[in-house]
Amino acid sequence: MTVAFYAPLKAPDHPMPSGDRTMARALIKALDHAGLAMTVASDLRIYDRAGDAALQKELIGQAKKEVARLLSAPAAGTWQCWLTYHNYYKAPDLIGPPVARALNIPYVQVESTRARKRLSGPWARFAEAAEAASDQAHTIFYVTARDAETLRRDAPAGQVLTHLRPFLDRAELPRQSDYSGAMLSVGMMRAGDKLGSYKLIADTLALLNPALEWQLDIAGSGPAEAEVTTLMAPFGARVRMLGALPAGELQHCYERACLLFWPGVNEAFGYAYLEAQAAGLPVVAQDRPGVRDVVAGMQPAVADGPHAMAARLTDMLTNRALVEDLGAQARAQIAQHHLLPAAAGTLRTAIEGMI
Repeated sequence: MTVAFYAPLKAPDHPMPSGDRTMARALIKALDHAGLAMTVASDLRIYDRAGDAALQKELIGQAKKEVARLLSAPAAGTWQCWLTYHNYYKAPDLIGPPVARALNIPYVQVESTRARKRLSGPWARFAEAAEAASDQAHTIFYVTARDAETLRRDAPAGQVLTHLRPFLDRAELPRQSDYSGAMLSVGMMRAGDKLGSYKLIADTLALLNPALEWQLDIAGSGPAEAEVTTLMAPFGARVRMLGALPAGELQHCYERACLLFWPGVNEAFGYAYLEAQAAGLPVVAQDRPGVRDVVAGMQPAVADGPHAMAARLTDMLTNRALVEDLGAQARAQIAQHHLLPAAAGTLRTAIEGMI
């Protein structure tokens, strides 16, 4: 079986790092792991950041030409299913639906979002296209419970919604942490929600008992790095700024850290949670929708603020057995639900069932 794969927002080989590209690459690996042949059908980027009517018209024109090109290509005759990753109002799939209709093959989406409030306003034309594409989908794989709410609300009769849990693009767990190192925070440094998480980290650290021995390593960089540095300055050498780390160096950090501390303000789900827990790190976050999708165990309530996270950190920093027990639970959850075999099984069962 051959699956045509398309990501309107960002192709898997796009040079800029992003969560979208990471997920796109992971999907391709999962399809391969499932024994499904895969072709990246198109690298045409469909994206309108600002609500520009002229740009939307231009991209719609480009998409029509791309559809014609694809339908005349020999590869089109081999496709048995079309899978699009991340269809939404700023990056609608303008290619997959007409190609799938012309070839009479199932059309499938992964991690799509509904936003009918955008059917009026500057993105109206793109929002209409995104909604129409979602309506055509035989199956939509949702990644988070939050996405599932609107997908269920607006689903046409007969559409199948399937839970594809967030996953790492690896088949086996990495080496387990020995818990010999510092606490670890991992996150981009930019204004908005990321900076909001860093502010909560600083507020929490300020509540820790001064006599308690602790150290925090922060892996990340970005345009708000100066603000994050200022937030952490009162803690002196107890906080070390590691900057952005290559994947291998970050993995070494996971293999030494005693826990991952990241509040998760409005996180979609957060790959750092998956990577840390795969290495057996317990997580201290807040009980937020994205966090619930991937983090083992209950987290402090948002309403309880930094005081609850400080209490949780204190419990872990003073109880090695608790760290090891929670870390084992986290690692087991990743092994069962968030590695390639689990994702491949979900994709294979659903796709083979519709052919």
